[in-house]
Amino acid sequence: MYANILVEYGAKALDQTFTYIIPDSLKDTLKVGMKVKVPFRNTLINGFVLEITNDCNNNNNLKEIASITDEYFCLNKELLELGKKIKELTLCSLIQAYQAMLPSSMKIKTIKSSYQKYDEYLEFINKDVTINYTNNNKRSTKQVELLNRLLNNEKILKKEYSLDIVKKLIKENIIKINKVNKYRINIDNNNFKKKELTLEQKEVVDKVEASFNKSETFLLHGVTGSGKTEVYMELIEKVVKTGKCAILLVPEISLTHQIVSRFYSRFGSDVAIFHSALSDGEKYDEYHKILNGDVHIVVGTRSAIFVPFDKIGIIILDEEQSSNYKQDSNPRYHARDIALLRSKYHNCPVVLGSATPSLETMARAKKGVYTLLSLTKRIGKSVMPTTKIVDMQEEYKKRNMIISDYLDQKIREKLESNEQVLLMLNRRGFSTIVNCKNCGYTFKCPHCEISLTYHKTCNNLRCHYCGYTINNPDTCPSCMEKSLTNFGLGTEKLEEEINKRYNVKTVRMDADTTSRKGSQDEIISKIENEDVNIIVGTQMISKGFDFPKVTLAAIINADDSLNIPDFRSGENTFELITQTIGRAGRASDKSDAVIQTFNSDNKIIEYAKNNDYESLYNYEMNIRKILKYPPYFYITKILIASKDYNEASKEISKVKSYLDKKLNNVIILGPTTAAMFKINNVYRFQIILKYKDYNLVKEHLKYLDDVYRLNSKVNIEIDNNPTRA
Repeated sequence: MYANILVEYGAKALDQTFTYIIPDSLKDTLKVGMKVKVPFRNTLINGFVLEITNDCNNNNNLKEIASITDEYFCLNKELLELGKKIKELTLCSLIQAYQAMLPSSMKIKTIKSSYQKYDEYLEFINKDVTINYTNNNKRSTKQVELLNRLLNNEKILKKEYSLDIVKKLIKENIIKINKVNKYRINIDNNNFKKKELTLEQKEVVDKVEASFNKSETFLLHGVTGSGKTEVYMELIEKVVKTGKCAILLVPEISLTHQIVSRFYSRFGSDVAIFHSALSDGEKYDEYHKILNGDVHIVVGTRSAIFVPFDKIGIIILDEEQSSNYKQDSNPRYHARDIALLRSKYHNCPVVLGSATPSLETMARAKKGVYTLLSLTKRIGKSVMPTTKIVDMQEEYKKRNMIISDYLDQKIREKLESNEQVLLMLNRRGFSTIVNCKNCGYTFKCPHCEISLTYHKTCNNLRCHYCGYTINNPDTCPSCMEKSLTNFGLGTEKLEEEINKRYNVKTVRMDADTTSRKGSQDEIISKIENEDVNIIVGTQMISKGFDFPKVTLAAIINADDSLNIPDFRSGENTFELITQTIGRAGRASDKSDAVIQTFNSDNKIIEYAKNNDYESLYNYEMNIRKILKYPPYFYITKILIASKDYNEASKEISKVKSYLDKKLNNVIILGPTTAAMFKINNVYRFQIILKYKDYNLVKEHLKYLDDVYRLNSKVNIEIDNNPTRA
């Protein structure tokens, strides 16, 4: 018997299977989907078994499989087929597709063989023999005590008794050791008090429930605070009662704390969590809970879409508009696309939930491709905040560079009432530019050629793209004068300003303060326990959270995202403002929101102030139609990258020439430099394609990918439907 093995190397030149002989010792054990070790050239490497066959065209010089890496793990038939579809959609290698499905502790190249933890329990082998032994060995008091406890059906951990006693009883063939899997995350918490659903919520639940056992996609458009999570839990409970499983995705790790707490409270140990902040061991445990059928519910971020459930009853993507659902490295998949593929395989509904759906998703709902469901009202006494736009051009005249007079007044009102304030600024660090007043020198990253950001807490200048860091200098390296100054505003500087002004407890939540394991949970617990008065943060605090005491939410600079040169900047700005405003007043009938901007008459900001998604949709769709952007046209970004500027420039011109000759009815834009032209000493040029039918470009994209497969000087990246173009 033979096995066709896909080896661990991701190089596209090795994107094929290699045939190995199955040794007699593995014939009864080996299965398709298993991880194995095989000899390759002069070393042992890992691989996946993709096929087992009795036939081989050429068995000369074939080598044998060395061993099975993990008998308890096997990629199932669905995931094996899904990997092939991902390869076709994203033009990645097949091994990259399978690697994306696995947690880091189980990827194909993982060196550590097992992350399993056990509790070792003692058990008697034969009851009569055990009784006889206790009767004839009265002097061995500790041994008799141990055996009597076992006879009384007590569970005894091996570590409770000395090794000498245990070894002697094992040698006498009286007891044995039973290893029981031990999970690092154990939850037994069912303190949930079920809430009565509103009529709107019940209607949504009934409509989705009617589609159980069918592949149907729903867009749940619900305003912030309308109780979407409650709807998710109700639907999942109904699915689990049918014996099937459920997947709930959230876009950011920071959102998992609150939502997981609610799911643990309602479903106890029937929940597994899956996100990148878990340790390798924790990921291993959670994955095996799923493999072993110990849980029916998974809550996680993007990669959780691949969990190996055999019977999926529903898939839910919360905050479906988030760009975090798109992976920006190979394979460049979107979790929504994978959800739809798995929905067809399992005949189950997909629910896409959001207060600010992506325009593409809403367009499909309006055309009837998806079923549109709505939650138009907030739960209970909660109402939407009273929102005011503040013109910062006028405030600058009054020397109010960060906090406007109106926002200052509102903050003081909330603090006097012992309520919480949330301030969102989507830039971390202290200042965004450090330069010299004397000669004009600006500190830039030598590897990426972008301005370094000053971080005051660690007193260094840092590149947010490659991580390059230098200590904050006292003098200018160009003119040697002590004339350095900071420009721009980041969350560190905002936090410092808040502490100076109000002298209250503040907390900052951004990538710098949440990098340590458990730090996010600590910050969220502080907010929930009302140990802080003011919350400062980047966009990670803008969506999904439910903090009852927050009655004022403010966007410090609403123009940051509006000025990004991207066709989605208007949509993204609307989402960011609307979601941030939505954090206020979730348990109150009176709350406020403030939008600080230099573009007070901008339509997008006005729509966000009024929570007017419909006007935003019509306005943006009109622009998209004129400029031939999604959802009217599909787009593909072709990026050529090289450490050699001239090589990258030459090859992108070749790509353009090829496309001009081969493509009809396709708009070709470029070549141009990429938005981030140089990252980590790699130069990047890009071409954008716009087209109505993927079949027009599919064959030619595959050709280009193959052409550059063996090119060591340049790398090609082909991204279908990129989040930014």
